Amino acid sequence: MTSDVILETQGLTKEFRGFIAVNNVALRVRRGTIHALIGPNGAGKTTCFNLLTHFLAPTAGRIRFRGRDITGSRPAAIARMGLVRSFQISAVFPHLTALENVALVARHRGWSRDRIGMRIGELLELTRLDRNLLGRYPTELSGGQKQRVALMRALMLDPDVLLMDEPLGALDPMIRSRLQRDLRAVFERLRTTVLFVTHDLAEAAAVSDEVALLRAGRLMQRGKPVDLATAPADPFVTVFIAAQAPPEALRWSR
Repeated sequence: MTSDVILETQGLTKEFRGFIAVNNVALRVRRGTIHALIGPNGAGKTTCFNLLTHFLAPTAGRIRFRGRDITGSRPAAIARMGLVRSFQISAVFPHLTALENVALVARHRGWSRDRIGMRIGELLELTRLDRNLLGRYPTELSGGQKQRVALMRALMLDPDVLLMDEPLGALDPMIRSRLQRDLRAVFERLRTTVLFVTHDLAEAAAVSDEVALLRAGRLMQRGKPVDLATAPADPFVTVFIAAQAPPEALRWSR
């Protein structure tokens, strides 16, 4: 693995009782870049996410993080990763206030109140969340506000890589578009390494530097968003793009 690659998979495979959900997938995520894992429903995106975060164990293949083989090593994998789960699964803990959600892991790690307060101040500015909302419970927040809280919690410990599974999937289109722009701005300012799962091609093109397109568990193409439109590696790539939007309607500049 080259020094600029922070997260890599080699031959990553997951089988469930004879069904191969992820089939020999090779990913390479470079430091300071934003990668999108895209594909239709059932492509294996979330299974890949669960393998990378050690919620599932691979049937075959290896996972390397910061140059170290972490396959089957949950503590090492999670320690320097920030996670944002699917909105549908629950982005934040409902029994905790926004402040308690954001500070949860830092308090568990023994951070002082001053250190927590300083970091939360930085993240409020980055995510553009109103400080007055910190005392509210998730049921008192809008969908977009809850996602900002989830992002703050994931960034609290300044992770080496941020993994996000359909973070904006259930939001109103206008809120989603605004959050896409804000996410890109936050990641660029922090130079955060990000891998996020989405089925939305426009979202991947708007936010990411590179994309990896899956179909039925297989990696069909990996590269810059523009590569998929101008140099498709397989007929399915063209079909997938055409089914969502014409290339000229997407932001294919990166």
